[in-house]
Amino acid sequence: MAPFKKSKKSSKKLKKHKSVCLVPVEPRVNEPDWWLSFWHKNSTTPGLSVPSDEEDGFKYFFRVAKKTFDYICSLVREDLVSRPPSGLINIEGRLLSVEKQVAIALRRLASGESQVSVGASFGVGQSTVSQVTWRFIEALEERAKHHLKWPDSDKMEEIKSKFEALFGLPNCCGAIDATHIIMTLPAVETSDDWCDQERNYSMFLQGIVDHEMRFLDIVTGWPGGMSVSRLLKCSGFFRLCEAGDRLNGRVRTLSEGLEMREFIVGGVAYPLLPWLITPYESNGLSSSKSTNFNARHEVARLLAVRAFLQLKGSWRILNKVMWRPDKRKLPSIILVCCLLHNIIIDNGDQLHPDVALSGHHDSGYGEQCCKQVDPIGETMRENLAKYLLQSKQRTPAK
Repeated sequence: MAPFKKSKKSSKKLKKHKSVCLVPVEPRVNEPDWWLSFWHKNSTTPGLSVPSDEEDGFKYFFRVAKKTFDYICSLVREDLVSRPPSGLINIEGRLLSVEKQVAIALRRLASGESQVSVGASFGVGQSTVSQVTWRFIEALEERAKHHLKWPDSDKMEEIKSKFEALFGLPNCCGAIDATHIIMTLPAVETSDDWCDQERNYSMFLQGIVDHEMRFLDIVTGWPGGMSVSRLLKCSGFFRLCEAGDRLNGRVRTLSEGLEMREFIVGGVAYPLLPWLITPYESNGLSSSKSTNFNARHEVARLLAVRAFLQLKGSWRILNKVMWRPDKRKLPSIILVCCLLHNIIIDNGDQLHPDVALSGHHDSGYGEQCCKQVDPIGETMRENLAKYLLQSKQRTPAK
């Protein structure tokens, strides 16, 4: 899902200028050795554990393999060639190539380093990094929409099959979680809404992921001061589910006539709903049924936790304190990082496990707990817990 609060001005401008060609043909002679120059300049930077192999080094700096990098360039090439930001001239007086522009933007998003630092590593100025990064974000947001969308019925059947094979959960369509993107704000923009429970100014990102940790739906743009359950209810995903327009596939009939509709799994911060199944309260685990259920549920739910660890570890601009961001633009930055996460998976590239954050993606935040329980949701959870216990009892011990 596209960010909740974002300016549509940039998208309209993109379409308006789509056919305007300020640079008729991209000169192929522009900086053919940009990577070679970057590699020689940065491969031995003190304080960085850069792999000695160039291929691994490329992925270290830009989080994607060269093949995926070329694909990303192909998505944004037309926009970056037809409407390049002003002043994109390097020190030799040549126009920056599309490849170098994409590399600058990816490095800024991947490292989270200052624009001055990123610019120094490429031999360009701070303003160039700023212009290039935002232009790339505008272009990818428009051109890579197909990499983050709710699955069609055939794809959803595949996802449900994988969740059942991996975790024993029939009719499960994904896992949900939320994380804070921390930022500083000018004094005139500070408010209690943006100040969260840990007294940080932050913006929320909620995501639903599949068995491969691919984002199927996101919502962002909302203040971090609200609760996770409130964030859910403000999302378009919630409205679609409540209206019966999402998670509305066929109902599974389990053993002994128990029925299970399509659902996702979420933690204790979420309400227990007919289509969102949360764990039993830990202080009420008095039976093997609830204990077994919570164990299965937790393993599946951790997919969403791991996805955010990978997202914020790969694209560290999301894990560092944003310095006075434009709150209208920040949702676009967040969305593009989620798109890049999915593009890596969709292209058969490997999410680099070494860059994932350790611990929790919201380190320092206490766990929220929602007490809302829908009676139908409670019945769904009971049916699922009974089924899982029966399945366990039928499976011979190894």
